[in-house]
Amino acid sequence: MSTSSIDKASTVEKTIDVDTLRLWLADDAELAVLDIRPSDEVGYASPLFATNIPADRLEAEIDRYVPRAVVRTVLVDGGDGVAQRLAERLAEAGRSEVHVLAGGIPEWTRNGTEDLPTFDVPGKDFSLGIRDERDTPSVSAAELKTLEDQGADVVVIDTRTLPEFTAGHVPGAVGVPGAELLLRFANVVPSPDTHVVVSCAGLPRAIIGAQTLIDSGVPNKVSYLHDGTRAWKEENLELETGATAVYAPVDHAAREAAAQRVETITANDTFPRIDVETAQAWAADPDRTTYLLDVRTPEEFEQGHVPGSITSEGGQLLGVSYRTIAVRGARVVLIDDLTGARAAVVSHWLQRRGFEIVLLLHDFESGVNR
Repeated sequence: MSTSSIDKASTVEKTIDVDTLRLWLADDAELAVLDIRPSDEVGYASPLFATNIPADRLEAEIDRYVPRAVVRTVLVDGGDGVAQRLAERLAEAGRSEVHVLAGGIPEWTRNGTEDLPTFDVPGKDFSLGIRDERDTPSVSAAELKTLEDQGADVVVIDTRTLPEFTAGHVPGAVGVPGAELLLRFANVVPSPDTHVVVSCAGLPRAIIGAQTLIDSGVPNKVSYLHDGTRAWKEENLELETGATAVYAPVDHAAREAAAQRVETITANDTFPRIDVETAQAWAADPDRTTYLLDVRTPEEFEQGHVPGSITSEGGQLLGVSYRTIAVRGARVVLIDDLTGARAAVVSHWLQRRGFEIVLLLHDFESGVNR
């Protein structure tokens, strides 16, 4: 048999069907599922809620998302055969466990998507589960507008990323990405009498943000804006654009208040803590995938970070973890400053999605861990 015949046979063996992928999604071994269609075709999320790395970027970026070459990896394309060609090139580069889903997304969704398993928990489903479990209070866009028109003491906190906030938000809202809520709260909402309404584009980040504040014991009345900016527009109300009001640097009093709220929200949470040396040893472990995720702001990350870590804004990690954590079953090390407010928020919710969470709290000025 010629070398080319052997290569072709090997590639065929690496093709799996829908039933096999269903079984793999249900087992406990490490698994990466990559939707390699163009991002504009995938949209907000793949039907698999898998990591989207477009085919033209896959070879350059796969090491970031799937650090170990031996991890079982499934490429899913649009049914156009692109995955087959990429799998061959990745195999030549030393990735021995790259598989192709026969027929791609069209085959996966051929009988509809309602009962299909997913790689990750959809953010909306997760947040609605929290809302139903905790009975998280809400206000409608019409109710919020009435409160504002009546001059009520109310503040809207938008928990999306700052670029999303800048593109359009409820007028007068303050941009505070979700993981920053506990750390920045005392500076943004100095009065315990203020009614706090948490907003996003729809539901997930608003519900999680509101329940985070409630679980942390803030004295304020807290609600989420039902359907967020979408509902505001549906009421024929205009959004405000620009970085009109965003969080400021954290002062000492706000950091002390945040530390107290961290103790409250983590009262029933238990996560191992490690130092930088252990984190880096884990990242180099040939037998287990470990992500070192810095959940501070991207600006703080740029000013200094643990070598080998990647920036992963905490609020986004909660809502769309599949965009960063491409290997199911991996260890996830959350890196934060010594106050640990961002890591506390992220770990408090992410643990409920089955991730193995470990904390690394680090003094980025002196290099001390806690």
